[in-house]
Amino acid sequence: MCILFVALNAHPHYPLIICANRDEFHHRPTAPAHIWPPEQNILAGKDLQAGGTWFGVNKQGQVAGVTNLRMPQKHPEAMRSRGELITKALSSGSLICPNWLAEHCDDYQPFNLVFGQGTDLYCFNSIKRETVKLADGFHAISNGALDDIWPKMAKGQQALETLIKQASQLDVQALIQLMQDDSLPLDSELPNTGIGLEWERRLAAIYIRHPDYGTRSTSILLEDTLGAIHFTEVRFDGKGRRLGQQDFHFTLPTASVAPKRSQP
Repeated sequence: MCILFVALNAHPHYPLIICANRDEFHHRPTAPAHIWPPEQNILAGKDLQAGGTWFGVNKQGQVAGVTNLRMPQKHPEAMRSRGELITKALSSGSLICPNWLAEHCDDYQPFNLVFGQGTDLYCFNSIKRETVKLADGFHAISNGALDDIWPKMAKGQQALETLIKQASQLDVQALIQLMQDDSLPLDSELPNTGIGLEWERRLAAIYIRHPDYGTRSTSILLEDTLGAIHFTEVRFDGKGRRLGQQDFHFTLPTASVAPKRSQP
C-alpha cells in the first residue's frame, strides 16, 4: 500500500471515510476484493504470493491498512510479509495489541499500520515503535511518518476535505477520481527519502502510472451513522486502464456481506 486518506467525524452522514491506493509491481499475482473463505469474515483483496493483504475490513467493522516506510530495508530472508499484519488485525476478533506490534515489528520490513474500529483508529509506526490515535479530522498516511507533508499527501488530504465539504451525499466515483490524480510536483518539492531523484519522481503522484510498478487498485471504505459499510475496489493495469470494480455493502454488526455488483 502506498497511501491512505482518512476522514474521521468530518461528514454528517459518514463518520468514517478511507480512500486507499495500493502500489505494487504489476506482475505480482493478486486476487480482487472478496470475502475470504472459510470464515467468511474478512473482505479484502489478496496477495497471492505471500497470502496477506494491504487493506480490508471485517464483519465487525474492524479495518486495517499497511504502508511501507521508506527506510533502509532489512535482509529479506528473515522477514515476514507485512500483509499478514492485516490478516492478524482482522482475524483476531479484537483490536490488534500495540504491545504485540512493538514486540514483533522487527520481524517485518518497516511499516505503518492503520487499524481500529469505527472512528477509533490508530497508526503504529514500526521505526518509532509508537501507536498514535487519529484525531477527528483529516489524515494522510503514506511512506513516511503519520501526516508528513509530502506534496501528494497534502494535495490528497486537501482534495478530500474540499470534496466532503461540498457534498452532503458522497459520490464514490468522485472519491475514486480523487485517487487517480497522477499530477507531479516540482522536483524542488519532492521529499528526499534516500531512493534517488528518479524514483522520487516516479512515486510522487497519488496515482502512479508505470508499466512495471504502479497503482494496482483503489479502495474506498465508507461507514455511515447507521452502521452501514460500503466498500469499493477498482483495479488497474500498467497503462492505467480499469480491469474491474467490485462493490460490497453490509450492515454492522450481524448482516451478511454481499456484493452489490461486479463489473468486468
